[in-house]
Amino acid sequence: MVVVDSSRTSTAEARRVTAEFLSTFRAWVDIEAVVLVVSELVANAAQHTAGWWRLCLWVNRERLVVDVEDLSRTAPVPRREPDLSGAGGLGLLMVERLAGGVEVLPRPDGKTVRATWSLSGPGAL
Repeated sequence: MVVVDSSRTSTAEARRVTAEFLSTFRAWVDIEAVVLVVSELVANAAQHTAGWWRLCLWVNRERLVVDVEDLSRTAPVPRREPDLSGAGGLGLLMVERLAGGVEVLPRPDGKTVRATWSLSGPGAL
């Protein structure tokens, strides 16, 4: 398991730590896809919440999990018609396409956005 807290690091460092952690799973992980998901989720948390976020990466026998916690109770909503002029709206759509599953888990002090990938069967990395 890897835990990265925004009080001790940046979005760029979160991407680097993710790539380093996943390098041991090179045989079944699309590292670039997972790093892009981490980048989007962390950037979204930093931009649309009070600024604090925590990234947790873990693997068990069945799946890879990326959790990004923040202090906002507002769930991210993908724009069905993103602004292609550069104003945003593509990040969550990319996350939904790249991850096997995405869910928002409410917490008393905010939320966790969780992206998962199955380690076997259809949709495996």
